[in-house]
Amino acid sequence: MEKLVIDQGLTTEEVMVSRRRFGANITQQEKRSVFWRVLLGIVKEPMFLLLVVTCIIYFALSQTQDAFIMLGALLLVSGISLFQDYRSSNAVKALNKLAAPRAKVIRDGKSVSIPAEEIVKGDCVVLEEGMVIPADGQLLSSNDLSVNESLLTGESFSIAKTPEGDNQVLKGTLVTSGGGLMEVQVVGQLTRFGQIGESLAHVAVEKTPLQKQINRFVRRMVMAGIAAFVVVVGFNLYLSGHFNEAFLQGLTLAMSILPEEIPVAFSTFQALGAYRLLKKQVIVKQPQYVETLGAATVICVDKTGTLTCNKMEIVQLYDVATGCTLSVAGNANMPLELVEYAMWSSETAPFDPMEKSIHALYKRTASTDLRSLFDQVHEYPLGGVPPMMTHVFRNAAGRTVIATKGAPEAVLRSSSLSGAERLRYLEKSKEFARLGYRVLAVGKAEGEYMTWPSRQEDFVFTFLGLIVFEDPIKPGIADTIAVFRQAGVRVKMITGDYAETALAIAAQAGLEADGRVLSGTDVLNMSTVELRRLSVSTNVFVRMFPEAKLKVINALKDAGEVVAMTGDGVNDAPALKAAHIGIAMGQRGSEVAKSASSLILANDDLAGMTAAISLGRKIYDNLKKAIRYIISIHIPIILIVMIPLLLGWSFAGIFSPVHVIFLELIMGPTCSIIYENEPAEPGTMERPPRKMTFNFLTFRQLLVSLLQGLAITAGCLGLGYYYLQAGTDHTTVRTVIFITLLCCNIFLTQLNRSFVHSVFRTMRYRNRLVPVVIGVTLVFIACLLYVPAVRSLFALGELSGSQLALCVAVAFVSTCWVELGKLYIRKMDGIKAYQ
Repeated sequence: MEKLVIDQGLTTEEVMVSRRRFGANITQQEKRSVFWRVLLGIVKEPMFLLLVVTCIIYFALSQTQDAFIMLGALLLVSGISLFQDYRSSNAVKALNKLAAPRAKVIRDGKSVSIPAEEIVKGDCVVLEEGMVIPADGQLLSSNDLSVNESLLTGESFSIAKTPEGDNQVLKGTLVTSGGGLMEVQVVGQLTRFGQIGESLAHVAVEKTPLQKQINRFVRRMVMAGIAAFVVVVGFNLYLSGHFNEAFLQGLTLAMSILPEEIPVAFSTFQALGAYRLLKKQVIVKQPQYVETLGAATVICVDKTGTLTCNKMEIVQLYDVATGCTLSVAGNANMPLELVEYAMWSSETAPFDPMEKSIHALYKRTASTDLRSLFDQVHEYPLGGVPPMMTHVFRNAAGRTVIATKGAPEAVLRSSSLSGAERLRYLEKSKEFARLGYRVLAVGKAEGEYMTWPSRQEDFVFTFLGLIVFEDPIKPGIADTIAVFRQAGVRVKMITGDYAETALAIAAQAGLEADGRVLSGTDVLNMSTVELRRLSVSTNVFVRMFPEAKLKVINALKDAGEVVAMTGDGVNDAPALKAAHIGIAMGQRGSEVAKSASSLILANDDLAGMTAAISLGRKIYDNLKKAIRYIISIHIPIILIVMIPLLLGWSFAGIFSPVHVIFLELIMGPTCSIIYENEPAEPGTMERPPRKMTFNFLTFRQLLVSLLQGLAITAGCLGLGYYYLQAGTDHTTVRTVIFITLLCCNIFLTQLNRSFVHSVFRTMRYRNRLVPVVIGVTLVFIACLLYVPAVRSLFALGELSGSQLALCVAVAFVSTCWVELGKLYIRKMDGIKAYQ
């Protein structure tokens, strides 16, 4: 194979010309406008349609004042929804941009890393193992390049690519081995991937259990609204005979029933939660994964680079020729043959930290650097169980070098040693492993070959020795593991290393192991039932390979666990995809690992996951508070519209659509702004994870919210009935009920900030938006009572000081009784109240 040719690539000016002429590397689905998509979604909302119908009716009845009020409300409601949805969608778009793949290109004679969407026709792209090819193009050079085109063709096997043979490479395909240089010929929508991408764009992301629960609940409420609308219109028409009045009364009830704040709150919480995680160096690719984070029960982590620093410094060498173990630090007499063949068996442009250390040691040791004098003529990529890799080099004089390195078992198995000698050297490698070191074996093969063997294991290698690496534990990793344990999330190590090395690292990291391990071979040979049982109780898995990792993840899922898994390599992709939460490493992760994952740790720091789980739990708790608040305040609105009519009150039209939409304007921001900004409650990371199947939208879970709504209804209608029986005019009755309900809303906002801790404690929670929203509500109440123009718009009257005080008192009693329930819960659960 020819060596990789690095030419000058495009100049900056040529890039600009190419982009103007042929466009950017963006497919059609990536171009769609966020604004118009959000606007279309709002126009299709049931509440928007109801407001439009109400406006039309008011205009038809020549009630222009009410019509213009509803038109203003229509614009205001739509504006608020547009702002919230647009903000959420833009947050998701920004996150997707950060998670987008990058590519290395040659420009102005330099290699630079750019977002894949910035590639233009004519660019020279460097292809590396593990990357997803960013555009269609033609190979300029290659080095044992193999590509998996299953995304486009459906064929699962890899295809060898060469400039002289099959030289076309396509966007979306995966480099499984080797490397090369390609010239981009087609970008964006015109690529093969872009042409089928339209169908890919319509593949829906699977909804989470909570999304499904909310959708079911909202659908039921919509059906209830339709039924109530029909009943109220029919009943009112029967009593009064006035169709227009009956129809408006039905619309009022339908508006009060529709819980359109719930899906808005859900999408807002998820999107802004994902954006908050970004500040903690955690990139969430889809907002719905935020909710799943709080339910994680198990996190499976790799040893190297996750628990350890991934520095891979060579500390010792074991030389078979002398039988000596040599310390590398400060030692000038290195076994040259061992170091040289370790270098030949590594990639020529190393990416792996171990191979970088090997190249650095060779450069320090060799008197003459031979690397520039040899060309790589054949490669056997990392493979086998356990894995090894082999490279073949040749120089101009015809000298051939065949070098291998890999797991000691694999290299020793393919060596010329006797069985007893293999066991002796294998035990030697385990001595190093027990000290927490990573060990690789090195070998060489000799002889002339007309054709290279199909398998590297078919060579007979001479065993040269062992390379011993030290990869220290990351600072603070033991504290991170302790936080997971406190939160009820079990940490399991899945590594390709020796059991001895893994157990040593587990002890240093504070990972509970009790000496129990399962190997990859054990996993594959086990029955599904047995693995399901042992996967839960075992925390250290060793000598693992892709099929075994995938089987462990599936076994944990079958056992009812919510599984998160970290990974960085191509071989981790199947398990990352199978896990509920796949976590790729941002700095050292391959593009295919990032593509298969749910989220990306931008700084490769596992501590970010503790913050992510904490935020996931907080978002779930706050969403639950918001939805319970919405239900509690919707019930009195519905019943105040419905009960007087059904009971035949002399004054049944207490609320009109104007009143209901005004309440909606208060409720929407309250649930989406106040509760979204609530801090995590004490003890959030000290309780076990919730079950994914848990549904807080059942009757039992919502009982307190239902009782709150009924109590508020009783207070508002009870006070209104009292004044009605006393002969008070209808305008005052409406005013008393409306102001009492608004006061109840203020108290309810504070009380529902926690379902356990007292209001005196939650008032000390840091949330600067609470006084803002409550202050705005109080200003509205003042305007309703004391600004004649506003009072007239809502058909309200003046209240005396004693009447206003009675409204506040009734609202207080109707809502604050829930504090007694909280006190009972604290006593039952042993939670100390901070009064």
